[in-house]
Amino acid sequence: MKVQDKHIYPVFDKILKRTDKEKLLNQRSKVIWMTGLSGAGKTTIAKYLDEALYKKGYVAQILDGDNIRSGINNNLNFSEVDRYENIRRIAEVSKLFINCGIIIINSFISPTEEIRNMALEIIGKENFVEVFVSAPIEVCEQRDTKGLYAKARRGEIKNFTGIDSPFELPEHADITVRTDQQSIEESVNQVLEYLLPLIRYDEQA
Repeated sequence: MKVQDKHIYPVFDKILKRTDKEKLLNQRSKVIWMTGLSGAGKTTIAKYLDEALYKKGYVAQILDGDNIRSGINNNLNFSEVDRYENIRRIAEVSKLFINCGIIIINSFISPTEEIRNMALEIIGKENFVEVFVSAPIEVCEQRDTKGLYAKARRGEIKNFTGIDSPFELPEHADITVRTDQQSIEESVNQVLEYLLPLIRYDEQA
């Protein structure tokens, strides 16, 4: 394809920057990284947060096991090595979304400080909001409609976080949401209160 009237397209000779996309979307892109045990409420909060942001005019994308494990990471299992690779790929995909000006809501157990720090380094501290979705394992088991904890306790599932694989409490979480003590609405509002000043678009910023 020949470009004859190049002056009509003043940005054609350059790659559009993240700031160009953020200006178009009227938002600052961030990664909200939700970590916590299975059953703690990460995906539920992510879905309600996505809806709340949408109602306020923000464009977000949820990444979780449903759309990652079934697609880009469908060749990975739950071994320690593959869990690390799972999070590495998610972090790289998140970085691509950031460059498009999109707000990313990640919902992954990401059980160790090493794994979470690896994601933070790839994404960048300035782009990363860590949310610890906290609930006692007893509460998580009560919420487990799929019976995964019961299977893990019977030895039918190996390397299950909280049973035979450790979960390290986040040392530097930006937000801790106690879903055993708060309603969904309270939890989402807590995240929103922290997040909104960070994603609000200011051309001078």
